[in-house]
Amino acid sequence: MFESRHRRFLSEINIIPLVDVVLVLLVIFMVTAPMLHRGIDITLPRSSSNTITPDERLIISIEPDEAIYVGKDRVTIISLRKRLHEARATNPMVSVYLRADSKIPYGRIVQVMDEVKRVGIEKLGMVTNPKGTQLEEESIDLS
Repeated sequence: MFESRHRRFLSEINIIPLVDVVLVLLVIFMVTAPMLHRGIDITLPRSSSNTITPDERLIISIEPDEAIYVGKDRVTIISLRKRLHEARATNPMVSVYLRADSKIPYGRIVQVMDEVKRVGIEKLGMVTNPKGTQLEEESIDLS
């Protein structure tokens, strides 16, 4: 009456669904990876020679009390414009590096960047210190 059937279990794993899932995930990561862009956290390569000579760059610093310095000289916004004109007249390819304290209001930084742009200097580098002890530079184009 009762027949006993011996069932045989498959001991193999079907990998076709696994491959399908992995390929779908691969396509998703390939599509979304170019969209992920980080701008400031960079590590620049080191070189034994400096490609920018000191007379080709101008360093502008904004201190916590919002005082503006060109090199080591304290300037006002009006005298900053004059210094930038002089630097551009001396060298049209001058590079400007802006260092600002992290507590400076954004409007003050934009005001200084606007002065650089008005003079016609196209190369502006933002000097940052990303979570390390070493200063890093990132250049942006104002055009």
